[in-house]
Amino acid sequence: MSQILIPPESAREREVRIRFKNEFPFFAHNCLKIGHKEGGIIDFRVNKAQLYLHNIAEKQLAEKGFIKILCLKGRQQGISTYVEGRFFWKVIHNKGLHAFILTHRKDATDHIFQMAQKYYKYLPEHLKPYVERRNADEFLFAHLESGYKVGTASAGNVGRSNTIQLFHGSEVSHWECAQEIVSGVMQGITKRSEIFLETTARGIDNYFYQQWRLAELGETDFIPVFIPWHWQDEYAEELAPDFRLDDDEIEIRDLFGLNNNQMAFRRTKVKEMGINLFHQEYPFTPTEAFQASQIAGYIPSDAVIRAMKNTEAKEYGALIIGVDPARNEGGGDRTAIICRQGRVAFNLKSFKTNDTMHIVGIVHSMIKELNPAAVCIDVIGLGAGVVDRLKELGYSNIVKPVNCGTTAYDSDKYSNKKAEMWGLMKEWLMDTPCKIPDIDSLHTDLCSVKFKYTSNTQLIVLNDKLSIESKSSLKSRGVSSPDEAEALGLTFAFPMSANIEYKKSYSRAHSW
Repeated sequence: MSQILIPPESAREREVRIRFKNEFPFFAHNCLKIGHKEGGIIDFRVNKAQLYLHNIAEKQLAEKGFIKILCLKGRQQGISTYVEGRFFWKVIHNKGLHAFILTHRKDATDHIFQMAQKYYKYLPEHLKPYVERRNADEFLFAHLESGYKVGTASAGNVGRSNTIQLFHGSEVSHWECAQEIVSGVMQGITKRSEIFLETTARGIDNYFYQQWRLAELGETDFIPVFIPWHWQDEYAEELAPDFRLDDDEIEIRDLFGLNNNQMAFRRTKVKEMGINLFHQEYPFTPTEAFQASQIAGYIPSDAVIRAMKNTEAKEYGALIIGVDPARNEGGGDRTAIICRQGRVAFNLKSFKTNDTMHIVGIVHSMIKELNPAAVCIDVIGLGAGVVDRLKELGYSNIVKPVNCGTTAYDSDKYSNKKAEMWGLMKEWLMDTPCKIPDIDSLHTDLCSVKFKYTSNTQLIVLNDKLSIESKSSLKSRGVSSPDEAEALGLTFAFPMSANIEYKKSYSRAHSW
């Protein structure tokens, strides 16, 4: 019986078709066309930001069977182009898929649909599915029973009646009724779906920021994905012959590994829009993006970034552990634990629990492993039980209860103990070099707290005392409790000389 051989060209064609169906970057490069910023039509070549998002999405899809992504990005980084291309690729290769794209303005909706029309227009003929219906906001591919539709987030009931497998929310932080809209749309989204919610930042008083914080803390299925502006090759300028960087610009360049052409672009944009708007539209970090339009926090973001990126700070002297226990009730606060030794903070742990013994067990293990000079624990609320149990275990000499509402050591400068700890922590962060964990949630916590100075009328010479914003005030404006920052602040609760004395007496503490 003779063997039937597939002609080489047919085998190659089949291989290419399989790659078209399974590999979006390959499909996009060979089959999709996009408009160039400077005019004309070009091949869709996936850029660095798009490929980064694609790889995260594919990984989550492989592991979970669905995609749920929150994407915070700078201006015009191609994220909408990627998601629209991905969804178009999905609906022309699969049966029964319906994509729905929701934007913040009608002109943005029109632009998105024009992008989809361009994809279809330049698609190779042998890949084009038959279009049963095409109007101003919809493609319907009848033979595939698939469709692609766009809408504008202007009303809470938009998209509510649709069955959706692929959903893209564009510029979500700018939606006026975001909670109502997303809740309605979600009713029609299947469990094994793909959901991309993306935006540039617009402060912290909006639905997207709230969801970002929940995702950042691991409390939802969404993955927070940040795309920094300097990943775009086009965000660079030719250098003038007399171009020179000042000291602050040199520090920024070196912190983020930029080149002088990117710094020239940055300088031009800062002159055009001001530094705050630049941080919002072209952010280096998520915290910088969210905080740019807000009243400045007590600790400046650039000081935190500097500490997160530092590689020169050294550990020395007494090791101190800060513990900020919290009860997890009704979406409550986190318990946070961190170590600090000299100029380096490390080993940050953050979790939710109602179990005092769970916290005790973790702290006990850290004491046994690290032999700290002091363990400073906030005793308000859950912390009192943690302190009592650790003292029962024989750690009375190193466990130091801290009541943040009590009088500060320097009562002329600080309104209470909490303000003093934040004040010393800020001084530590500003006095480079120092090192903290490079974790976005810690960055957010450190920069979220506001402050004020109040007159001390009890003194003959009037002084202004530092007061730090309370947790109730933070929550009233939709900001989570800064538990990780509070834990770091607790490592400054006592003078270092006292900590050295705790270290000497530690050896006399009983074992477990």
